[in-house]
Amino acid sequence: MKQAIFLLLFVISLISCKQSDNGKTTNEPERLTQYVNTFLGTAPLQDSIDCGYNPPEDWRVWAGLTYPGASLPNAMVQLSPITEWNSGAGYEYEDNVIYAFTHTNKGHWNLCHIPVLPVTENFTASDFGSEFKHENEAAEPGYYQVQLERYGIDVELTSTLHCGYHKYQYPKGKPQNMVFNLSKSNERVRDWNIEKEGTNVIKGFQQTGDKIYFYAETNRTIVNLETTGDGRDEVAVVSFNESESDEPLELKLALSFVSIENAKQNLEAELAGKSFDDVKNEASQTWENLLSKIKIEGGTDKQKSLFYSSLYRSFLWPALRSDVNGDFTDATGEVVNKGFCYYTNPSLWDTYRNKLVLLGMLSPDVTADVIQSLIDKGEKTGFMPTFFHGDHAAPFISGSYLRGIRNYDVQSAYQLLLNNATKEGGTRPHIAEYIEKGYISTPEVKNPNVESKAKAGVTKTLEFAYDDYAVALLAEELGKQDDYEMLMKRTSNYKNLFDPSTGLMRGRLENGDWVSDFNAEYPYYEYMYREANAWQSSFFAPHDTKGLIGLYKSEDEFEQKLDSLFSIPWNSSYIARNVSSFIGQYCHGNQPDHSFPYLYTFIGKQEKSQMYLDSIMNRFYGMGEWENALCGMDDAGEMSSWYVFAAMGIYPYSPADDDYIVSVPIFDSVKLDLGEQSEITITKKSKGRKINEITIDGNKLDGYFVSYDQLKTGKELIILAE
Repeated sequence: MKQAIFLLLFVISLISCKQSDNGKTTNEPERLTQYVNTFLGTAPLQDSIDCGYNPPEDWRVWAGLTYPGASLPNAMVQLSPITEWNSGAGYEYEDNVIYAFTHTNKGHWNLCHIPVLPVTENFTASDFGSEFKHENEAAEPGYYQVQLERYGIDVELTSTLHCGYHKYQYPKGKPQNMVFNLSKSNERVRDWNIEKEGTNVIKGFQQTGDKIYFYAETNRTIVNLETTGDGRDEVAVVSFNESESDEPLELKLALSFVSIENAKQNLEAELAGKSFDDVKNEASQTWENLLSKIKIEGGTDKQKSLFYSSLYRSFLWPALRSDVNGDFTDATGEVVNKGFCYYTNPSLWDTYRNKLVLLGMLSPDVTADVIQSLIDKGEKTGFMPTFFHGDHAAPFISGSYLRGIRNYDVQSAYQLLLNNATKEGGTRPHIAEYIEKGYISTPEVKNPNVESKAKAGVTKTLEFAYDDYAVALLAEELGKQDDYEMLMKRTSNYKNLFDPSTGLMRGRLENGDWVSDFNAEYPYYEYMYREANAWQSSFFAPHDTKGLIGLYKSEDEFEQKLDSLFSIPWNSSYIARNVSSFIGQYCHGNQPDHSFPYLYTFIGKQEKSQMYLDSIMNRFYGMGEWENALCGMDDAGEMSSWYVFAAMGIYPYSPADDDYIVSVPIFDSVKLDLGEQSEITITKKSKGRKINEITIDGNKLDGYFVSYDQLKTGKELIILAE
């Protein structure tokens, strides 16, 4: 009876967490998961031509920072190998030693919790990692396998929403031990505990910024649990009765951010009575059903692999933080249950540009819960949370609302966003100066370098102007006309930093003078610009591109400036670690200028936009010796989502709006399932790359934009190109 209750809880959790739409079956003979390369983004950039400079000897150029392990879409658990601690995702393709398999990941220098490694004998607390070879390693969505050479152990991993499932084939006659290295994660570990319960259960917690509880069952009798080593090298070693069976040792481990009891409930709900193959097959089917929401025809095998690998990578973050019973620990540390699934904050500075739009298109219910999670956190502080820079929950929420995703408290969301836009001390630093001056000033620094600290005033001003536009759109939808007019007046603030003498955006001092030490090609982390130089920042006004063009004397002058963006050679002596892979000054290795290739379309030169889009897709994905590198950090799916949209031929140029700019797909046909029995096919006619005509259901589009409503209600978008 108890098992039946927990199985019922699991079914309810899948429904409440909006993952059940991925549970349908398919009769398609070709499985799309076969095209997914989960190792894409794990290898480094090694060629100076690829990265744009000669990296210092002790640098690993950031080229993806992804992980190959097992996870479900937007799950709590990402079960993946660690080859290098404190290294982004923890897995670096060029390494040959695995130190642990951890249960959380993002690819961003944090998480990597609850490290586990099977071992046999002749190891110590400071030396237990094992060599491995890529020829003895394999992975696919929801599954990872490797052989640990030091111990002769074959490892298989799979996962559910809240659980990792380990399967270890130890050599016959060898001791069967397991190291829990709970003093390690990609975050500072403050405390940890592990204990044995009964004959086959291990439970405990690991305390970093969050307290993460675990509950694990094995199919072996636990004969010993001891702590060994000292200080930072202290580990727990679990020993099993190897004489019980020749079958592989299995470990089912569940997480909870609430309690050990909840972790136990998660395990019983999701894994009770299931074999490893059951769970692996379910994980594969979940991914198959998600990938099947976009079906492509045409293209090369490499393009198909890049497309579905990128689509896969776009749906791993944000991550679930509520349990099967709905409990979660909120921003104040209180355990609550509010009837929605609670998620981590999205990586907003990166992913508002495209990935969160893709999430809304294919998983709208998850998107609604992500927004409600942001609201829940914001209500504790009075401000909508953000990530890293800008205020980009604003375009995420406004764009989602305009596309019809509304199952959250929009009035609360709006008030929090308005607080961000009008009140000092919250999400938008220097908002009072921005309101007063119409820009955020930059101090004069003598001989500034990449690491020079300031306000990143140019980037903030441009981003706040766009965020104002996003909040204004929501204000208009909610009938708040006074707010709408106030915010819209501020949306042109980006113009206050346009320097006609250079044709670029430039820092201004508090008194309004231009910063005198100005080098448009030099990159900064946070002086005038955020992770960019002037060229990579100056064309950002997605809400008012016509107004941006109007800052120049003519469209021809604007075109010449764009030509310079893509043609002035990058100075290889200018080195910023995550600013890499260039076409001229354009940097595809970081996010700030990712919409700029589309700018030619606004001056009637779509074919030039297409030339650069094609060049980027052909050159900057699947790079390097192993063809497993990306040109920069994937940043929780932003780099991947850019490829998905560009390859389909539609891109959310202004993600706060509900329309998409059209380009020529790389595939002959793209069938897009938007839910609610809505399916649109994007068809490319002819082999050219210059668009002559765009029609939807026989009706010619005026211009190059198609609305979400047109996609949602239409049947076929035809792009005629010569």
